[in-house]
Amino acid sequence: ASLSLVILLDSKAQQTDLEWISYPPNGWEEISGLDENYTPIRTYQVCQVMEPNQNNWLRTNWIEKGNAQRIFVELKFTLRDCNSLPGVVGTCKETFNLYYQETDSEVGRSLRENQYVKIDTIAADESFTQGDLGERKMKLNTEVRIIGPLTRRGFYLAFQDVGACIALVSVKVYYKKCWSIIENLATFPDTVTGSEFSSLVEVEGVCVNDAEEEADNSPKMHCSAEGEWLVPIGKCICKAGFHQKGDALGFCPSNLFNLKHLSILLNAVQRSKEKDQKDRVYSTVRSKSTSATVNNLKPSTAYVFQIRAFTEAGYGTYGPRLEITTKEEATAAIVSSEQNPVIIIAVVAVAGTIILVFMVFGFIIGRRYALAVKFPGTKTYIDPETYEDPNRAVHQFAKELDASCIKIERVIGAGEFGEVCSGRLKLPGKRDVSVAIKTLKVGYTEKQRRDFLCEASIMGQFDHPNVVHLEGVVTRGKPVMIVIEYMENGSLDGFLRKHDGQFTVIQLVGMLRGIAAGMRYLSDMGYVHRDLAARNILVNSNLVCKVSDFGLSRVIDDDPEAVYTTTGGKIPVRWTAPEAIQYRKFTSASDVWSYGIVMWEVMSYGERPYWDMSNQDVIKAIDEGYRLPAPMDCPPGLHQLMLDCWQKDRAERPKFDQIVGILDKMIRNPNTLKTPLGTCTSPLLDQSTPDFTAFRSVGEWLEAIKMERYRDNFTAAGYSSLESVARMSIEDVMSLGITLVGHQKKIMSSIQTMRAQMLHLHGTGIQV
Repeated sequence: ASLSLVILLDSKAQQTDLEWISYPPNGWEEISGLDENYTPIRTYQVCQVMEPNQNNWLRTNWIEKGNAQRIFVELKFTLRDCNSLPGVVGTCKETFNLYYQETDSEVGRSLRENQYVKIDTIAADESFTQGDLGERKMKLNTEVRIIGPLTRRGFYLAFQDVGACIALVSVKVYYKKCWSIIENLATFPDTVTGSEFSSLVEVEGVCVNDAEEEADNSPKMHCSAEGEWLVPIGKCICKAGFHQKGDALGFCPSNLFNLKHLSILLNAVQRSKEKDQKDRVYSTVRSKSTSATVNNLKPSTAYVFQIRAFTEAGYGTYGPRLEITTKEEATAAIVSSEQNPVIIIAVVAVAGTIILVFMVFGFIIGRRYALAVKFPGTKTYIDPETYEDPNRAVHQFAKELDASCIKIERVIGAGEFGEVCSGRLKLPGKRDVSVAIKTLKVGYTEKQRRDFLCEASIMGQFDHPNVVHLEGVVTRGKPVMIVIEYMENGSLDGFLRKHDGQFTVIQLVGMLRGIAAGMRYLSDMGYVHRDLAARNILVNSNLVCKVSDFGLSRVIDDDPEAVYTTTGGKIPVRWTAPEAIQYRKFTSASDVWSYGIVMWEVMSYGERPYWDMSNQDVIKAIDEGYRLPAPMDCPPGLHQLMLDCWQKDRAERPKFDQIVGILDKMIRNPNTLKTPLGTCTSPLLDQSTPDFTAFRSVGEWLEAIKMERYRDNFTAAGYSSLESVARMSIEDVMSLGITLVGHQKKIMSSIQTMRAQMLHLHGTGIQV
């Protein structure tokens, strides 16, 4: 990825004074220091921790951005632990602020705070003490922030210290670009990446000399936000009288070349060709004419000939393989069935033995996988990792497609292994269909190829209307591809955010029912998804939701207590059950927990679960019994089902079969959606839903929902009791100066739950 970086500023690379602007003068100070490798560098530090109300600013020189719209700022810094500084309680801080100002030219050395836009508050992951300095231990923090889209010629960066003891070891500013490349006989110029993380910049290619665009298939490529070229679309072809040289660095030499000599490659391969590659013998014969004589060949031996031309332009590509077997020597005995019936019997006996061995071996292999079958007629998921040869797994479960049947039309995104495209699949005798195509990027390792195709080996085993359908794979050409059905509306979370508030409750329940049905099917096959989330649900043009993304999926045994335990790696904390986070144990019951989070995402139209809480805060809150409150306008019956899915004891959670049944009843009888909170038999209400009527103050309530930062806002507006809070509307919340949409929704969801508890548990007359 570093090859795609264009450096605009690197303070470590400058050996002379940086001469940035510092205000006031006794704040930030430029000094000579050492980096983490003890290399001399110029740095800025500040440590005015003894005095309160610090406001020390540092501004860089003007940075010209060129064509970049999205800029990366990498900060390396050390920060001292306030606890190691005696007598600074209340004045010492452990953060600083990062700002920027856009301008079309330098604005001089004046520094006015109101002209800057805040990027973020920067905190240290590690802080040092005085003892650390004495031992020369450098606890270096690295933080990267992104600014953009930028529209002017350049910008300044500014750092605000509010009372920390900090040293800026280095500041690096850069942007990303895709460097010029020749692909499919077309030249693509240097291209700066787009302004957003998901931006894809489409670039038209220009055919090289002696090449022209293929009809209705002009060359295009997309530059990703990471500075990587994605899969090419369309191509150029050599003009008449020219031919392409190899994969082509974009060279179309004329066919009318002066023949220098031909090179003939001979591969000596032993006869039934089962010798390993290392036993093959390769030799080359060169000839300046159009013919060549090959001597000293062995009798009864198969040879493979391939011919390629060598000209001033270099070697051409090999022609088709031509196989020839030499005759036997004259003295060799010729045995026929009439001359020696004993040999015939022996050959038949040996052949029969070989066949028998293969049959037994095949039975054993078949038995190995048959052991996973629960009972006749039930299909059971087979983990592709049980295959010694991953290629065997993918070809057993996925159909091999001819690359010529696939037409890539446009790039729609980037995945873990490469880009994702949309296109058309036209199989012989069938009408063409829209498909999504996952491609494996160039330069992959064998492990990446195996991991990439593993998902196809998994998907190929599924056949359900609520599980994304695999059309097939391309493994015998480049790029390697996985072809699946095209889901027009994309991922569920983005689709809901785009259409916020536009569906009826019954429509949303219908989406949830489809997801549950797909998960019931997968669970019945003995399969655990491990990454069930709205982002991994796809939606087609008919609003049918289908489970997808099987990268984290694994198999479980028939034993209901059997679990799959990982050995590490990242897991999606906000969607993952407590036992899976703590012990890395995944079951269908942990998938049910994740399904409850998906329910919450759907009913909140794609809101982020737990809002801006950190992962560690989420883990702690869940362990203490906290559960997500009902989203705005979410029927109590649906929220109760979510709470049931979030039972701490996984044995108490409903099965997917039960969930489908409950949702079916809600669809048939919408009145069940209005079941008052607390009337279900689930004991979870008392365990994990805060009893808001038990709080003694508005402050306690805000602290319980992690919104204590707004305590003063509520107090200043006169909300001194929970009863007054329970009457609040979304407009009232916004009037308090709470501008973040996520915080607005979190507070209103909590108010609605509070209101329901007051009405149901105490019969409080609340006029809203």
